[in-house]
Amino acid sequence: MYSANHWGGSFEIADGAAEDDHSRNMDLDRGALSARQHHELDETQQSWLLGPPEAKKKDKYVDLGCIVVKRKVLWWALWCVVAAFVLIGLPIIIAKSIPHKKPGPPPPDQYTEALHKALLFFNAQKSGHLPKNNGIKWRGNSGLSDGSDAKDVKGGLVGGYYDAGDNIKFHFPMAFSMTLLSWSVIEYSAKYKAMGEYDHVRELIKWGTDYLLLTFNSSASTIDKLYAQVGSAKINGSRPDDHYCWNRPEDMAYPRPSLSVSSAPDLGGEVAAALAAASIVFRDNAAYSKKLSQGAATVYKFARQSGRRTPYSLRQPDIEYYYNSTSYWDEYMWSAAWMYYATGNNSYITFATDPRLPKNAKAFFNILDFSVFSWDNKLPGAQLLLSRLRMFLNPGYPYEESLIGYHNATSLNMCMYFPRFGSFNFTKGGMALFNHGKGQPLQYVVANSFIAALYADYMEAVNVPGWYCGPNFMTTNDLREFAKSQINYILGDNPKKMSYVVGFGKKYPRHLHHRGASTPHNGVKYSCTGGYKWRDSKKADPNLLTGAMVGGPDRNDGFKDSRNTFGQNEPTLVGNAGLVAALVALTNSGRGVGVTTVDKNTMFSAVPPMFPAAPPPPSSWKP
Repeated sequence: MYSANHWGGSFEIADGAAEDDHSRNMDLDRGALSARQHHELDETQQSWLLGPPEAKKKDKYVDLGCIVVKRKVLWWALWCVVAAFVLIGLPIIIAKSIPHKKPGPPPPDQYTEALHKALLFFNAQKSGHLPKNNGIKWRGNSGLSDGSDAKDVKGGLVGGYYDAGDNIKFHFPMAFSMTLLSWSVIEYSAKYKAMGEYDHVRELIKWGTDYLLLTFNSSASTIDKLYAQVGSAKINGSRPDDHYCWNRPEDMAYPRPSLSVSSAPDLGGEVAAALAAASIVFRDNAAYSKKLSQGAATVYKFARQSGRRTPYSLRQPDIEYYYNSTSYWDEYMWSAAWMYYATGNNSYITFATDPRLPKNAKAFFNILDFSVFSWDNKLPGAQLLLSRLRMFLNPGYPYEESLIGYHNATSLNMCMYFPRFGSFNFTKGGMALFNHGKGQPLQYVVANSFIAALYADYMEAVNVPGWYCGPNFMTTNDLREFAKSQINYILGDNPKKMSYVVGFGKKYPRHLHHRGASTPHNGVKYSCTGGYKWRDSKKADPNLLTGAMVGGPDRNDGFKDSRNTFGQNEPTLVGNAGLVAALVALTNSGRGVGVTTVDKNTMFSAVPPMFPAAPPPPSSWKP
């Protein structure tokens, strides 16, 4: 009888050898044998119930050249990239494609607000046929007969600007005012554009330079005279003239002579500087820029003629009392620098850096008053202009020695501005007495505040943190803070708590020594003396002379708001030109919008990249 096979599979009868093996195995431990049988049974059961075991799947790989990765990992990476693009990249692309409103400029600071007003003063001072958009409602055409006695000037001397509260057109300070405005535009054009005043200030400059081109034969290469002013005033005179009469410019009915001079090294130099600087401003108008630079070359040549070295104001009573020129060597240095920047002609820089020029100008003599920039003393401005050349281009030999001297003189001038060094007196309220307490102090304050702020910007543009005043290191911020303190004083931070700029702030002068502002625009034409009642009136000006900076307080911070105190309450063209320049240098408008603080390249666009290896023979220099 056969044993039963309950699990299936083969079940054969063992042969003899198998029996011997079985008999030997009978001696083995029965417990171990039983366990082995159960294990074998378990495996057999599993194979019967579950079928044969599955073959283990192999991972697939992708060869990327520099690395071999699992295909599964590669797919995970690709899906992550797609998910990131959908969740992050796509929203960013959509957000950027939607047009956004650009953030507006920061709110204007007080310097910007004051500058908008200060420029309007020039609109109010215009003479001639006024444009319809002049913006000053109480002003009209005036001075249309000016220059009718100048038979050699076609169309007369119509246009330009009245100098101050009277109606005289003084060409010496007028030219300096245009030079200052042009300089400020050259250095800070981005700021003017940011404030929306770029076109306005250029129009004001052109109004002045168009007129200056009339004061000599600008189409000729050689001239023998230059007109110095239109209008006159006798001291304590009793005949109708620009001082004896109190008339609006529109009502002038008295003689206004045109004064010409045959010698004008100072006036000629300043007119040349004004035209040369303006030619840089108008480089985008090639024809006009060329006209200005050619006119500048003609009048510069006239100023430098060896037989015409008498100051323009000497023995000229109608000029000498008001705008007397004390020297012309400063105008030589000033105009030569501007002519070089405008034309790139090396003869101008050769003359400006000849050691004999600063010697004759006493530029390195450490004379206190020679460190004050003004309409009569251009030395600090000229030295700064020439320092600019060294700081930005560093031309080297043969100019380096003189340029170092100008640079050192500029640094010393700036040291004198600080109260701690005691060079100048200051009022208790903080105003610098650059003209030693005389009348019209503010025009000196603003001109020197401008070049102080500008020098600070020059240093920062070339990554220079400051300079030494003896053992004391002064930073660019120190210099800029000095300039700010002076302008802040003018705008109201003073013992009187009033602004000295008309229309700025809540409290400002209301009784200006100014014929146009004080006489009503009521359709009545007042006679020469009929306007006296408005001069002597205690009422506030009927016409607001917006932006006019008055002469300023006395050495004790005192100020009398009266038309009779002309030294304190009369505005001037040069005063407002300096104010505009200082304000644009200090305002934050236009900073941080992708432009440098000063435009380093505009000034040098005509300057050749290479300089001569040696100066020309000494005979070319005319002392």
